[in-house]
Amino acid sequence: QAQLVESGGGLVQAGGSLRLSCAASGRTFSNMGWFRQAPGKEREFVAAAIERTSITYYGDAVKGRFTISRDNAKNTVYLQMNSLTPEDTGVYYCAARNGVGLFRVVKEYDYWGQGTQVTVSS
Repeated sequence: QAQLVESGGGLVQAGGSLRLSCAASGRTFSNMGWFRQAPGKEREFVAAAIERTSITYYGDAVKGRFTISRDNAKNTVYLQMNSLTPEDTGVYYCAARNGVGLFRVVKEYDYWGQGTQVTVSS
């Protein structure tokens, strides 16, 4: 059975950086990405990357600050987060699916990790 396990969350000051990891087991996925959810808000798309290509895409709120990458040999996706602000605080979820396309909507993803907390203090 496929499983996604996130790591790397934590507490950081505004302007700082964090790197999240998500390791997939049980199968590979063409699309792996990240969503986040702040308290009282809907889960929003952060970034995703397509397997065996250089294609990555981002949510508007993180463009230019976050970078997603994949290590296909390790079946792992990373999210490098720079210039963090308190507005980036939330639970970050790894998500995965197969299929051709760019997927930015929660219901389009079939597999989810348990989430990792990111807290940015001002």
